Amino acid sequence: MMTAPASRPLYRPDELARTFSPRSIAVVGVSTNPAAFGSITYANIAGPGRFAGPVYMVNAKYERIGEQRCYPSIAALPETPDCVFIAVPRDAVEGIVTECAERGVGGVVLFSSGFGETGQPERVAQQQRLVAIARRANMRLVGPNCVGFMNYGLGVVGTFGTASFKGAPRPGAIGLVSQSGAVGAALAQAQEHGTALSHMLTCGNASDIDVADQVAYLAADPACKAVACVFEGMSDPARFLTAAALCHEAGKPLVVHKLGTSERGAQAAVSHTGSVAGSQAAYRAAFEQAGVIMVDELEALLDTCTFFAKAPPPQARGVAVAAVSGGACIMLADKAELHGVELPHPTPATMAVLERLIPEYGAPGNPCDMTAQVLSTPKDLHDCFEALMADPQYGALVVPHTFAYAPATARIETLGKAAAEHGKIACNVWMTQHLEGPGAIESEQNPHVATFRSMNHCMAALGAWHKRSDWLREHARAEGRVAPAQARERAAALLAASPNATLTEREGKEVLAAYGVPVVRDVLTQSADEAAAAARELGFPVVLKVESPDIPHKTEAGVIRLGVKTEEEVRKAFDEVMRNAQAVSPPARISGVLVQPMVPQGTEIMVGARVDPQFGPMVVVGLGGIFVELLKDTSVRLAPVGPREARRMLGELKAQRALQGFRGTEPVDLERLAEAIARISELAADQREHIAELDVNPLICAGTRIIAVDALIAKQKA
Repeated sequence: MMTAPASRPLYRPDELARTFSPRSIAVVGVSTNPAAFGSITYANIAGPGRFAGPVYMVNAKYERIGEQRCYPSIAALPETPDCVFIAVPRDAVEGIVTECAERGVGGVVLFSSGFGETGQPERVAQQQRLVAIARRANMRLVGPNCVGFMNYGLGVVGTFGTASFKGAPRPGAIGLVSQSGAVGAALAQAQEHGTALSHMLTCGNASDIDVADQVAYLAADPACKAVACVFEGMSDPARFLTAAALCHEAGKPLVVHKLGTSERGAQAAVSHTGSVAGSQAAYRAAFEQAGVIMVDELEALLDTCTFFAKAPPPQARGVAVAAVSGGACIMLADKAELHGVELPHPTPATMAVLERLIPEYGAPGNPCDMTAQVLSTPKDLHDCFEALMADPQYGALVVPHTFAYAPATARIETLGKAAAEHGKIACNVWMTQHLEGPGAIESEQNPHVATFRSMNHCMAALGAWHKRSDWLREHARAEGRVAPAQARERAAALLAASPNATLTEREGKEVLAAYGVPVVRDVLTQSADEAAAAARELGFPVVLKVESPDIPHKTEAGVIRLGVKTEEEVRKAFDEVMRNAQAVSPPARISGVLVQPMVPQGTEIMVGARVDPQFGPMVVVGLGGIFVELLKDTSVRLAPVGPREARRMLGELKAQRALQGFRGTEPVDLERLAEAIARISELAADQREHIAELDVNPLICAGTRIIAVDALIAKQKA
């Protein structure tokens, strides 16, 4: 594992300041070869208009390189540098790191590769020695196997490659953190078309400083207004969630894209930086609860983050779309529906303005097809934008930029002014494939206009904007426990008392009942006669199930019978399920046959939980019965969740209409269902040391009746 150990807390901003905001710098490995990594790094940092502080060359082979003095060692420098960039072969690194530690350097950046990412024990040990040297001296270490970092405000372009630099960033810039240096460098070139970046920080193998530390550092840096992060994986995601909390406290949106979501991608992540990619569902659930905006495509990362840096809180959930192309209106409406973005019809006052300004062959409304005719009268265009921005139903206005040419650039200014006047955000969707054409930079640089290169990314960002607004509002309202006071102790005793690695259904339902989850009544029987008597007591129809810790999936084994209506049928069913159970291979332990009342039909919901190796207990909700695996329509969160969060999980299901009364079924009391989910999540969280996974499938729900009719609980291995 090449990432930082789980026990280490995040570095404080002051502990990273000498590394990422240095007052003096040294570069080890500068030579007379201008193509050498050290020489390129020195030129990038010390070039005209770059870092204003002292930058020292270090190489024992030279007294001078060009007109600059070159020092033989770190010890020979006239002052202790805050940050040292080391561009030497791997075998020379340890001696230089030791020298930096002895001199009191604040931080070192290691470009060299071939350390822990190789997986070779001796190289892993070599990397660990570097970290130990640095930490003993309270010196920070970036890398190894990294491309460096940029602090654009200070003019520090600390990398061995060609890098974009457009001078000090504008107010409202975003900070970029990338575990992969090449990906970070590629994204940083967005500066060429006007994106404002305050930093580009990479960490390579993350042997000491990792992405969580870097995100936390940017949370405290006033130079950036939002943080974008792309990473492969991490050994202790809890540290990243702590960094996300710091971003929240600082009022900075955090937008992330995770690499390594496929099996092959996860394998590549291990070989690239030794990172554990982890479960995509787990990361998504954790980020959802932490208020982190997650984008599925790398191409959406910077546009989305820049949008959040510019956008004020939404004044309304509605979004207006205005275009000079009917086709563009249609496409934007499609993407709005895909991402749950509301496009309400304009108010009568707004419609009156639009109908006056737009030709009869246009389409005032939302989307609003203004037609190309309004382009000939700039005032009409302004008035259309103004009318839509003034409409209280709308918090944002989306305008597609269909053609890049000089006359269209003025429209961006008009759009930005309308947004500024009403305290809203305008989105300019750059449809034209003249990607760097006239107006591109002006659009990026307008503080009230967010530029997107994709309609899909634009509407996804607007959907995430509203979702984050909901999260900010709800986050301030803490949710208390819903399980009974003695639930934890009672369930722990039941789990300890069972000798089974997988609890029987009856044992599992006892554990659920300890947490106040409604469960169906049952009677354990040993003969057909006992089963018939139990059925008479419970009332027909009934269900018969074999009770065995070795047969977790009863339907597949043929050891369950539903809707049994008479005593004769009960006796027959008893014999059948016992015969099937006795045919299971290897032979199963059989405790008897459970007889239960047949719960009336309702919507079936599955609630499951497992302990993720990185994130801990997680709860999952979806349609129950056979549909959970067939439809794969689920919502996941870190456990525990409160009833409000459980209610949001239900709202994320594609099949949520089934809960609202579908084709004559009784609508489900969602508040009671959410409370049951919360109780199960508390069980998973409380008993994480005892329960590896649990599956309540199904909860049968109809109106206020929420009842678990089956339970599977697997204990942690000793």
